[in-house]
Amino acid sequence: MLYNIARPVLFSLDAETAHEFTLASLSLAGRIFPRGKPAPSEPVEVMGLSFPNRIGLAAGLDKNGEAIDGLALMGFGFIEIGTVTPRPQPGNPRPRMFRLPEVRGIINRMGFNNHGVDVLVANVKAARFKGILGINIGKNFDTPMEDAASDYLACLDKVYPYASYVTVNISSPNTKNLRQLQGESELDDLLGKLKAAQTRLADAHGRYVPLTLKIAPDLEPEQVINIADALRRHRIDGVIATNTTIARDKVQGVRYGEQQGGLSGAPVFEASTGVVRQLKQALGGELPIIAAGGVLDGRGARAKLDAGADLVQLYSGLIYRGPTLVGECVRATA
Repeated sequence: MLYNIARPVLFSLDAETAHEFTLASLSLAGRIFPRGKPAPSEPVEVMGLSFPNRIGLAAGLDKNGEAIDGLALMGFGFIEIGTVTPRPQPGNPRPRMFRLPEVRGIINRMGFNNHGVDVLVANVKAARFKGILGINIGKNFDTPMEDAASDYLACLDKVYPYASYVTVNISSPNTKNLRQLQGESELDDLLGKLKAAQTRLADAHGRYVPLTLKIAPDLEPEQVINIADALRRHRIDGVIATNTTIARDKVQGVRYGEQQGGLSGAPVFEASTGVVRQLKQALGGELPIIAAGGVLDGRGARAKLDAGADLVQLYSGLIYRGPTLVGECVRATA
């Protein structure tokens, strides 16, 4: 109800200004109100963790962990923050976020704008939230691709003690050449190094923190099979399908549809769900799948589970539907 009143005001602002205002409001709400509780549902065990419901927040909304307690008020079963990089970086020049309301989509080319991993860790330590927290890690834009693993390893070292699980983002289209890491040899090298670091950190901290890999929707079937094989081979704990798309076939003729960046929201639903199906077949149930991409109602969330997902994440749908979307999706996936 409140969001229905606020939405016209937010949509009168440019997309990134509205995003910043919303994040600041959530941060304030998190300090004022009592701790949020997950929307009621049957808990589900995934990656050795007990999720109070199947619906989570996707990375990208709160890159620095500034509004964790406010986000918890919405009833999510889990929250993922980031993407964070070892060093602060401003991201790409503005404007870099565009709403496409005709198709309930968003295009962004943010470029991993964040305050750096040390600020994120400080924010996580200050939060009251005690639920399942994923932390999404990436590379700095100016780190050479041959040194990309060092950035992921640096972030993993710092976030490991505070994360319920850690997501490795190799699929954003807004960091130059990042998606090259989805290639067979590059991925094999990166996952090998990350798995070795995870083993070392588990021994050092006395707790095992699962690793997930976030992949793109713009993959050929053979690429999906190769990624599934690599995930199994390196005993990665889960996969998130998917990030935003660079395809524009669903937004031709739509205002801002030609803008560069990753397209999210309803236009990516079919492609993203297709990758979930392919992963389910390729993995044979050996690894859990977290679905993200284009969920704007309970039916969409249910369709992700029917395609083979174990958990579902929201982001763009919240822009168009508001917090009531969370409860609707929890009920549809209970």
